[in-house]
Amino acid sequence: MHMKDIKVAVLRIEGTNCEQESFDAFKRLGASPEFVHLKQLLNIDCTVDETRNILNYHCLMIPGGFSAGDYIRAGAIFAARIKGQLQEQLKEFVAEERPILGVCNGFQVLTELGLLPGFDEIIRPVPDACLYLNDSNRFECRPTLLKHENRGACVFTSKIPKNDVRLIPSAHAEGKLLFPLEKQEQYLKTLEKNDQIVFRYVDPQGNYAGYPWNPNGSPMNIAGICNPQGTVFGMMPHPERTFYRHQHPNWTGAGLKDNTGDGRAIFESVLAYISKKF
Repeated sequence: MHMKDIKVAVLRIEGTNCEQESFDAFKRLGASPEFVHLKQLLNIDCTVDETRNILNYHCLMIPGGFSAGDYIRAGAIFAARIKGQLQEQLKEFVAEERPILGVCNGFQVLTELGLLPGFDEIIRPVPDACLYLNDSNRFECRPTLLKHENRGACVFTSKIPKNDVRLIPSAHAEGKLLFPLEKQEQYLKTLEKNDQIVFRYVDPQGNYAGYPWNPNGSPMNIAGICNPQGTVFGMMPHPERTFYRHQHPNWTGAGLKDNTGDGRAIFESVLAYISKKF
């Protein structure tokens, strides 16, 4: 498939605020992204020409922001509206191994949907993970260093060497990945066994470290996970914000080189997967 033929739906509702950067990341690489409001998929308050079908896209991107004001819980209302009417289409989308990326608020939506961690079924009726309040009990906006630990399952990081450390900024108040307390140890072991842990927070020496390097207190320093098939991926930091090297806070000292930022490879990886798969 030619790059220009790859259709990416950048999904948004009231409160999403990172859709432009997400759109631009795919567009700059030659794909054909489109802003799609959830109402267009639900056929609400739009004309026939404005309606959209999720199955007409090769990739779904749920961007960051504060969807529906983060009322109840971050991502909960967005997820409920999707699950209420689009659950069967979403199951088909994932079953066909079409990729879904959720960043920050998008990651929160994926857990609330029951798509992640995705151990036993595509969508769990009741979510078994959530992104909870940061240990600092405040909004954390800072550069974060992520170590790539996936062994090959995740289609979003195929172009990133294992153990590579990347600077990708975080900006969230609810980023602590949690599972039911009585199952948390078991779930963490399952994530490792299934190669579902994609990124972990580290310090400048590449070591696992606490605050501020882990900005939220996630167990095992987890910053991003995928489903067992590697096609549904959620991460708290924002790769679209370091698409270019000049977006890095240290670029004046480190230089621009070819101006390739640390987040770009995530978008390159999934587009390469789609071009071969479809």
